Amino acid sequence: MVVTANSTIESNFSSFDGNINNTTSNDSAFSDNADQVIRLVLIVILFITMVSLGCTLEISKIKNYLIKPKGVAIAAGAQYGIMPLTAFCFAKLFQLGPMESISVLICGCCPGGNLSNIFALALQGDMNLSIVMTTCSTALGLGMMPLLLYLYSQGFSNLAQFVPFTYITFALIMILVPCGIGILINYRVPQYSKIITKVGLTLLLISCVVIGVLAGMSDGGKIFTVLSRQLIATAALMPLTGFICGYILSTLFRMNAPCRRTVSMEVGCQNIQLCTTILKVAFPAELIGQLYFFPVIYIVFQIVEALILIFLFRCHQRLRPSQQGT
Repeated sequence: MVVTANSTIESNFSSFDGNINNTTSNDSAFSDNADQVIRLVLIVILFITMVSLGCTLEISKIKNYLIKPKGVAIAAGAQYGIMPLTAFCFAKLFQLGPMESISVLICGCCPGGNLSNIFALALQGDMNLSIVMTTCSTALGLGMMPLLLYLYSQGFSNLAQFVPFTYITFALIMILVPCGIGILINYRVPQYSKIITKVGLTLLLISCVVIGVLAGMSDGGKIFTVLSRQLIATAALMPLTGFICGYILSTLFRMNAPCRRTVSMEVGCQNIQLCTTILKVAFPAELIGQLYFFPVIYIVFQIVEALILIFLFRCHQRLRPSQQGT
């Protein structure tokens, strides 16, 4: 009787363990497949975004700003001077871990993002300067981003060995190719540029939804592991610091009001698509974990803070005529 009972219990446990192993392997297979799809979608998003950016550029306007590069030089200096230093200081201040520090540094060293063009338009900034600045910072990122990551990673013990410089450089080269395609399209067949830009924005929104769904299905509630107080504080303070410092720096160089607002938006807005793609594609999943969601948190604060600044600017614009009349 005892032997029979023991054998029955052992068989039940073995069948239970087999079910767990099968379930775990199935979940792992699904997670790996979803992870591969997320990587592919991120690359597609980045390609579409850069083609759309290229379609908004005109070669003649690029030449004008290259002949008189004061505004672009100030913005590029602020972009690659203020934001990487800000990321480094916050990583030190909040005593972030190695991979958290890398995520914050990569975000801080990224070139300007496309949202800056929309925000500059809402703030009645210089749109030509905004678009050229975004493009130039993207092109400069090919050399500046790996260089700055190498320099700032020296400030953390054994951090440089975790940074995949080769993959980051490859990703930066790949974003310049679709941007050049967009410029060529706008130069050869400008009538299609607006259509491509609208289609690109639509696909971008759809892709973001797809990524959110796949990430939620594959990672479950693990996304909340990046919502530590230190990372939330970093994501909230970095874009605000960029907006303020960009405006102050452009004021010191005596740029006009529209250009000051433009530089402010360019410095505070990072290319989040590029940052997310690098974190997801360049790092293995077991090393980066869910930290590739950090740019998502960053962009939420970036948009909210920019909208607050736009609201304050609009209120100022409405109140100014009445004050002059009084």
